[in-house]
Amino acid sequence: MDWAKPAARYFVNGIRIASPVCVSTQITIGHDASGKPVEFDIEELLATRLLVQGNSGSGKSHLLRRLLEESAGMVQQVVIDPEGDFPSLAEEFGHVVIDGAAYAPAEIEALARRIREHRASVVLDLDGLEVEQQIRCAAQFLTALFDAPREHWYPALVVVDEAQMFAPAVAGEIAEDTRRMTLSAMTNLMCRGRKRGLAGIVATQRLAKLAKNVAAEASNFLMGRTFLDIDMVRAADLLGMERRQAERIRELERGHFLALGPAITRLPIACRIGPVKTGQQVRSEGLMALPDTAPADMEALLTKNLASEVAKAPPPAPPPAPRVEEIEDTIAHGEERQVDAPAQPRDTSAVAAQIEGIIRAMAAEESVAFQSASSQYQTFLTRCRRERIIGPMPDMRAFRRRFAMAGARLDELPDATSERIMQLAGAVEEDLLAPFLVIARAAHAGETEVDEEDLARAYGTSSPGRIRRLVEHLERQGLVVVREDFGGSRTVMVPGLEGEPAE
Repeated sequence: MDWAKPAARYFVNGIRIASPVCVSTQITIGHDASGKPVEFDIEELLATRLLVQGNSGSGKSHLLRRLLEESAGMVQQVVIDPEGDFPSLAEEFGHVVIDGAAYAPAEIEALARRIREHRASVVLDLDGLEVEQQIRCAAQFLTALFDAPREHWYPALVVVDEAQMFAPAVAGEIAEDTRRMTLSAMTNLMCRGRKRGLAGIVATQRLAKLAKNVAAEASNFLMGRTFLDIDMVRAADLLGMERRQAERIRELERGHFLALGPAITRLPIACRIGPVKTGQQVRSEGLMALPDTAPADMEALLTKNLASEVAKAPPPAPPPAPRVEEIEDTIAHGEERQVDAPAQPRDTSAVAAQIEGIIRAMAAEESVAFQSASSQYQTFLTRCRRERIIGPMPDMRAFRRRFAMAGARLDELPDATSERIMQLAGAVEEDLLAPFLVIARAAHAGETEVDEEDLARAYGTSSPGRIRRLVEHLERQGLVVVREDFGGSRTVMVPGLEGEPAE
């Protein structure tokens, strides 16, 4: 297919039909009420994205499988699969199945980069992970796909099943840093993925649980059966239907969806999804005859040798470990109880100097700079224990602030200057404090350019794209001012600081 020559597009009664010159870009996903095929333009989908909604049992996974099977030979496919539904694509269509539980986070990111480079169709199987681990693994994987080098921006369909897990509308029980990570990854996929060749296809059981900024970026919709009023109203709004017509969504049969979008049809139509080749073909969704076993025999099957089976069973799994946030204070204030109390009164100034020295040493280490905030804090407490430091320990929030100051080397500046910079940093988000301090220090010193290595180390990333987005975010917050001359040179200034701008 010549991507530089878009195929002609025709509509009959609002339904997109194939033209003689664009057969290779069209797939049939099902049939309408009159038996006419409903076709999907994959080339158009790459530019417009897709949202699929349907309650459990509505045929949502069947629809995704049909779409993947029919387009398997046309375009690269990447499937985020939290339920283990899609590995069966491998045998029939050659997809590579990646077990998310078998790889470390850094390996998942490296795999994503190779997938983009080699244009491999893959299924990321997350079924073996706990929910929060699934979310973090998928977020890191999607971010690495998004941050791939420009020369690897090939067209690819990225299917995310159970998208309400990865782009929740409200904060749930997952950690706050996990929620921010996954929302950022999903927003990048749906809002900015098109220029990178990534076409997001998100499927959810409930629209009300899916973040609105993720759902709003889709231009194509396939809405299946749903019963809750809030979900029906949102689905009707996306389809351009009057709210009194929303009851039609509740009456849809299994495997039937209302379709709308530039890649399918200009007017909402009901579509019955066609059959698939892979998946659990023999699974029964209806009733099955009960076993013809006498009550006494059934009782014997249930109770015979029960004690011996219990004796052979593995011991119960230990309870889950408490969250880091729940034990930080206990660890910080429990250090004094882990060693004998000194006979002499403690020199608090000496203790503070020791703690400051440990933080400065950590800030200078490359391996520590790229750890997560919780890992950095645990490393700090471990080193304090190793040095047998006895005294009040900073909590995680105070540690992150002091670590950011040490990384920006504010201790080398006059006290008045450091205080002024920290006053300006009062409105900066906690996870952006370290890179802001690096920029502020360079701006105050009148340096001609900000050391990119210092900025990357402070932000904990090696991606130029993330650093660029960081500066843009700080500018939107009014914390920095970015100027670009006609030659393309960019300067960054921090309002309120003396000195020349930092380039």
